[in-house]
Amino acid sequence: MRGLYCTRFNRNSSILGGMKRTGTTYKPLCIGLVLTFTINGCIEEFDTEFADFESTIVVEATITNEMKRQQVFLSRTYKFEEEGPRAETNAQIRIIEGGNTYTLLETEPGIYVSDQAFAAQPSTTYQLLITTQNGRTYSSNEMALTNTAQIDTLRAERITNDFGEDGVAILVDSFDATGNSKNFRYEFSETYKVIAPEWNAFDLKSTGIDCGVDVIPKVEQNQVCFSRNVSNDIILASTANFDENRISNFMVRFVNGNNYIISHRYSVEVTQYILSNEAFSYFEALDQFTSTESLFSESQPGFLIGNVFADENPDEKVLGFFDVSTVSKKRIFLNYDDFYQGEDLPPYVNPCLEIAPKLISQGGARCILSALVEANQVSYLNINDDPPFEEGPYLVVPRECGDCTVLGSNVQPDFWIE
Repeated sequence: MRGLYCTRFNRNSSILGGMKRTGTTYKPLCIGLVLTFTINGCIEEFDTEFADFESTIVVEATITNEMKRQQVFLSRTYKFEEEGPRAETNAQIRIIEGGNTYTLLETEPGIYVSDQAFAAQPSTTYQLLITTQNGRTYSSNEMALTNTAQIDTLRAERITNDFGEDGVAILVDSFDATGNSKNFRYEFSETYKVIAPEWNAFDLKSTGIDCGVDVIPKVEQNQVCFSRNVSNDIILASTANFDENRISNFMVRFVNGNNYIISHRYSVEVTQYILSNEAFSYFEALDQFTSTESLFSESQPGFLIGNVFADENPDEKVLGFFDVSTVSKKRIFLNYDDFYQGEDLPPYVNPCLEIAPKLISQGGARCILSALVEANQVSYLNINDDPPFEEGPYLVVPRECGDCTVLGSNVQPDFWIE
């Protein structure tokens, strides 16, 4: 095997609501530039040291008609034996809009943000220009803003999915009466309330003397928090083969009924992007390219071509796409009782078993409880009255069981509605 590299794609797909739902999860995937397997009914071991590794730039760039500071993400492919992608730092990035130029500045390694807010406009073309720190330059095809289509409804329903799992489906309906919007991509951002199930108004603090600990009042509110997840999937839908441009009952998220994130109050914001045919074809090819079947087949394509290219060397490989899309967003809130009234809450992220560690190990060789306290591994639960010899004076639980800030922020988001 020659020229194997990795980037952050994987695949997951199913048929939902009469449409193909494709999820391409950003996890390590290895792509062979020259990749040939001969499968003879057996699996052979192979060496993970690969020759002729070629570091390829990866471009993730979508600008929209939202008035905001637009973002571009740059990284490098990485070797199979490496842990993850490498940020492409110290690049110079510009977006050309007719006679206007927007400069993007690096705010974090590999993350570039426009120095001013702007919104993509109709009847205007946009081009991405990149100069890396080694002097190589890259440019995209000129792209125009897509047509607009709004999310009509966003709702939640309790369902049993294709795998027999009970849970809550987040469903989208969208309709474009003009017939111009046929290609859709979805993202979601979910926020949920976390309540520490074994919270106590007091905590433990190491005295630093003779393995001692003190019980002290908490100074920070850490019983109720808010945690946030964003989708890692590229979720695609198309109405190209339908009589009308209508998205109905399209599931963008399924939350298993045993997932603790819906235990109390849950909110999800769904973003709908309208894609050009070129962009949709790229993401669809990416889905096919990253499937297990394609990765380990003899028909594996040589390389996934986007719309960003090297200026000096047309043979240099570039992975990624510069997209200009219109967006529509909606948010909903739900409570666990809306769908599971009278039923037990899902199991917490930790079973929260209580323990009573001794202060000092037998023989006095080391501290036990104070070491756990100093490492922020436990939360105080209660006094352990009349403990047996093998137990200590305090009952404690894993930290997240009494301190929700392990899982989220104790600051309520501005958009939150009870």
